[in-house]
Amino acid sequence: MARIILLGGGVCGLAAGMLLARDGHEVTVLERDAAAVPESVEEAWENWSRDGVVQFRLAHFLAPGGRAVLEEDLPDVLRGLIAAGAARLDLLALVPPHLAEAGPRAEDARFVTYTARRPVFEQVLARAAAEEPGLEVRRGAAVKQLTVQVATGTPHVNGARLESGETLRADLVVDAMGRGSRLPRWLREANIGPLHEESEDSGFIYYGRYFRSRDGTTPQPFGPLLAPLGSFSVLTLPCDNGTWAVTLVTSSGDRVLKRMRDPDLWTAVVRACPAHAHWLDGEPISELEAMGGVLDRYRRLRAGGRPLVTGIALLGDAWACTNPSLGRGISLGLLHARALREVVRSHLDDPQEFAEAWDADTEARLTPWYRETVEEDRDRLREIDALRDGIEPAPPSERRAVLRDALGTAALYDPGLFRAYLDSRAVVRSLGQTFSEDGVAERALEVAGANERLQLPGPSRAELMALLA
Repeated sequence: MARIILLGGGVCGLAAGMLLARDGHEVTVLERDAAAVPESVEEAWENWSRDGVVQFRLAHFLAPGGRAVLEEDLPDVLRGLIAAGAARLDLLALVPPHLAEAGPRAEDARFVTYTARRPVFEQVLARAAAEEPGLEVRRGAAVKQLTVQVATGTPHVNGARLESGETLRADLVVDAMGRGSRLPRWLREANIGPLHEESEDSGFIYYGRYFRSRDGTTPQPFGPLLAPLGSFSVLTLPCDNGTWAVTLVTSSGDRVLKRMRDPDLWTAVVRACPAHAHWLDGEPISELEAMGGVLDRYRRLRAGGRPLVTGIALLGDAWACTNPSLGRGISLGLLHARALREVVRSHLDDPQEFAEAWDADTEARLTPWYRETVEEDRDRLREIDALRDGIEPAPPSERRAVLRDALGTAALYDPGLFRAYLDSRAVVRSLGQTFSEDGVAERALEVAGANERLQLPGPSRAELMALLA
């Protein structure tokens, strides 16, 4: 079996490490952050510092597609998450009452997940990884550079050199360092590249905090978890042990709305949203956290139609990262980790063949999700910018945007289309897959054209300005 190094001990690195170790490989996870894994979820929430994870204490969501990976491939982790107090969430509970009358359907279980705060989720996974035979997790192990073999043909990564001076050899190195991956710099230092990269500011800024109930319950959602309300959106997520997260999301270019960083003004805005004000009825257990400058970024180790380098694989956010408010990151990372195990099983013996297969598999399975997320982000920002300027947002013109918009409207009137809409939100099936099915696009356009687009109530732009004055 192979020696495999994973750079990064976050969710994707640990999950991939466990999957590969269970296939019999000798796996080492190198995590730069030195803090030990806490013994309890309470300690994880109160004291665990993960400097390498910017969003560690912001809203976190395991979509049903990610839950399915755990249930099928890492069931012990899912059991541990449930035992730690994760809340069961069925996205079909969000169905409008008039659609619920149609009753359940086969395979509706695909919309169920379990939700927890990021420190809780990672603590459960990290403790499971620490007990995994064949998997070594080294915390406080900072990598200085990759070791590269250059003879003839394509350069080949064959290990990593730590800042301590130690060198580790491997048959495969996996970049699971997330949004802050240092791989581009290491490749430049090895005279490899440049790698293909597409990068732009997602254009969003986030203001969020956590609450805890006094009786162990969580608030009832009265609409989608991510609800667009004019020039801002409200994200509400049930979590573990009677906790939940409330986040306001808006354009980073809307300077007036940056006043939401003030906790009193943030609270006033949430309270002015009739479908969301009750999410404030709890004890705040975190400060108001803000995050901006979030990139939509996509990388590919290809040049001239060939692998740029062999012996290394990009995984999760190190491959592509997007606006986190759609809650897809962790679940796509778990799906990517599962795909890595499959490609390793079939192609690791030939580095060139592995590089080709891993690129093709990622492009087929994961890249459509990235493209759809970025397109949706751009359309939402255009809508926000128009409303900020007092202009009625123009209807979408590109066919994919037209279909996405139509499905969002039609879902409220047709139980089948509601499930098709949820498939995308649940990271079960991309919109491209959904609209490729016979009749779905036509049905969405027909139903949307015959019905009104409904909106949750919220403050007008003028009322919002008054709240923030």
